[in-house]
Amino acid sequence: MTNANLYALFQSRFPSNPNAPALAVPGGETITYGGLDMLSARYAGTLKSLGVTKGDRVAVQVDKSPQAVALYLACLRIGAIYLPLNTAYTPAEVAYFIGDAEPALLVCRPQSEPSLLEVVDEGNALHVRTLDGHGDGTLNAEIAEPIPDIAHVSGEDLAAILYTSGTTGRSKGAMLSHANLASNALALHEMWGWRDGDVLIHALPIFHVHGLFVAIHCALLNGSKMWFLPKFDADQVIELLPRSTVLMGVPTFYTRLVDHPGLNREAAANMRLFISGSAPLLAETFGAFEDKTGHRILERYGMTETGMITSNPLDGERLPATVGHALPGVEVRIADDDGKVLGAEEIGVLAVRGPNVFTGYWRMAEKTAAEFRADGWFITGDVAKMSEDGRVSIVGRAKDMIISGGYNVYPKEIETVIDELDGVKESAVIGAPHPDFGEAVIAVIVTDGAKLNEADVQASIKNDLARFKHPKRVFVVDELPRNTMGKVQKNVLRDTYANTFS
Repeated sequence: MTNANLYALFQSRFPSNPNAPALAVPGGETITYGGLDMLSARYAGTLKSLGVTKGDRVAVQVDKSPQAVALYLACLRIGAIYLPLNTAYTPAEVAYFIGDAEPALLVCRPQSEPSLLEVVDEGNALHVRTLDGHGDGTLNAEIAEPIPDIAHVSGEDLAAILYTSGTTGRSKGAMLSHANLASNALALHEMWGWRDGDVLIHALPIFHVHGLFVAIHCALLNGSKMWFLPKFDADQVIELLPRSTVLMGVPTFYTRLVDHPGLNREAAANMRLFISGSAPLLAETFGAFEDKTGHRILERYGMTETGMITSNPLDGERLPATVGHALPGVEVRIADDDGKVLGAEEIGVLAVRGPNVFTGYWRMAEKTAAEFRADGWFITGDVAKMSEDGRVSIVGRAKDMIISGGYNVYPKEIETVIDELDGVKESAVIGAPHPDFGEAVIAVIVTDGAKLNEADVQASIKNDLARFKHPKRVFVVDELPRNTMGKVQKNVLRDTYANTFS
């Protein structure tokens, strides 16, 4: 029986020359493909020495580094389930994930360890180790013998669990199998025409689908070099463009590049492909980027539960404000609330079916069942329309989600925290257009007579929510607008505060 382990697929595509560069930190270390293979084998040995076995969860909240990538690959190698956590999550948020997923190991940044140990119990059931952005810490890859073997897994075995905030305020763990991730990586590799000599600029975080799966998986499948930037820096990206061929980014990357005086056709002459995702790309940004570089940004669409679903074409018309056609092997349809399939240009909810679709939510069988139609289609919750030729345009979000700087933000989670503050009677959280982040979080609150201001609210929630979830503005009002059924009219609030950041 063929081993469906995702790492086995990657390894089969590694360059024949083990000295070929894999991860290059500008001004720092370069790890070759042979070195990455050995480092992941060493981490696999370290994990085994800590008692981590196939099916165990490994929670990781660390800074971006080549060693962090090797740790992810080590989890794949031994069949452990990788659980990446946003570095902005507070100890209270991490404590929830640890309680829910029950990992065997938590790997965190050294500076975060004291606060995390206050909220999680280190013991026989949970080891806590550290790893910093330079690969140093108590998770030492040298303490155990390397394990070069690759665990035999089926395609249905879990490779990762990614938590996505829920509309009810409780985060859900999307379970992604080896087959889910492999199918999506292979489809993207084909769709985007990866070729010999491609070099990727990797400036994304590696705790979510875009940076960890889309970018890294494509590069590994191609045996490509990655410029591995700790974070996005427009100056550094401009400097690397002549030595690169592919850039993947969120719309914020492109708005900042457009504003950079160094971006021009000469700087981008060696580039083959600019890809954007994780949030809607404004048509204005699309046009401005083309004017400055001659390149039309390729926009795609996906989500945590499915990986990528659609993409504008590599060869063919890339239309602004559309997310293209379904990937090879993936089916999409637009339906009404009852599941009735709608015709071309009719607006409804996008549903997807294919090998990329996750296996369900961790320990949430009822929630999983509610998100699928009886015929197996996953309901994305995104409102969309489809042209006659199958091109998809996202027109809204049925679940009221905010996408700020490429990160998903669910209003209910923030409202729950704000509503518990002394002096707050009720709150409503919305997103408003923002020139840099795409959308920014706004909180509108009603007090019980207490004298609360914006600074009070922002200070009170700073330890309870990740920074990207914090409202950039807080407005105090006498009452929230409601319809005849008493439901808060967030559409009215969005209209009222639409120009807050313009």
